[in-house]
Parts: sequence; structure tokens; C-alpha cells
Amino acid sequence: MTAMCKKELRKHIREIKRQHTATQLEEMSTHIMQHLWQHPRVQAAHTIMLYHSLPDEPCTHSIAERLRQAGKTVLMPKVTGATSMELRVYDGPNTLAIGSFGILEPSGTLFTDYSAIDTAVIPGMAFDPHGNRLGRGKGYYDRLLPLAVNAYKIGVCFAFQMLDSVPADAHDIRMDEVLTL
Repeated sequence: MTAMCKKELRKHIREIKRQHTATQLEEMSTHIMQHLWQHPRVQAAHTIMLYHSLPDEPCTHSIAERLRQAGKTVLMPKVTGATSMELRVYDGPNTLAIGSFGILEPSGTLFTDYSAIDTAVIPGMAFDPHGNRLGRGKGYYDRLLPLAVNAYKIGVCFAFQMLDSVPADAHDIRMDEVLTL
């Protein structure tokens, strides 16, 4: 598919998101995160890559802390350039600082042992049943995820973000599974 198709699809999903109140998105998030918490891959994982959610994404704030308190190593991305990000250890909500794009990012220890990541939880603008993911258009995760060779990749999204088909290019990284409600 062309970049224009992806751009139009992102615009369409943003419009649908705006039709939901913050309370509605929060309620849907709670159900998705309960499902994620109970997921066998998450329960068995020692090292989990997670994202610190934006207001229009399934909210990961409480599950990040819950996973950390359960003794798991929780990693979160930190944007380091126009096309790159690195992983940092999440050491609790007080260790987050505003970074690129006004997003809260971890200030913990740099993490580079990508092969140790058991499970990666990934946001997206849209997903399809084949694991195809449409991101926000910068390709950050498509560059980072190939380094996490052992990670089971779980996409998370609201039900309205799950589509029959998502345009995918050869460099787009597929999810092993997509969780939604």
C-alpha cells in the first residue's frame, strides 16, 4: 500500500478516537490491561518491553507499576533522535521525565540486552488479524523490534482500531498476537 493510504488510515483512526471521551477510553483500557495482565506470556516473562501510553492509547500506567512490583524487569522506549529510540529500565512513576514529543519517558538504566526481552507490548494506530500494525509513521518500533529476537510481540488496541486489513510494507514488523476488547 502507498504511504498515502497509511496516512489516510491514521487520520481516520484519529477521528474515531476523538468520538470517545477520556472516560470511555479509560474504561476500555482497564479491560484491555486486565486481559494483558492475565496473559500467559506476560505472567511467565522476566523482561517485558512496554510503552508509557499517550492519552489516546490503551493506558499502561498502572500495569507498568504492577509488573515492576511483581519483580519483572520493565523496559520502556526513550526517543533519541528523529528515527531512533533506546530502551530504559522503568524504575517507577517518579523516574519518568518529559522527553521527545512531550511524552513521559523513563530515565532509568540503559538496556541493551535485547535478546533477554521475553515479551514486547506494542501500541499502534491500527492492527489486523494477521498481526499487521500501522504505527504513527516514524518507524521507531519497526527499527527496534528486530533487535528483540526472542520477544513475543503483543499489539494492544481499542476494538475500533482492529481492522480487517492494515496496509503493510516489507519492513513493517508483525505482531505475534493482538489484544483488544
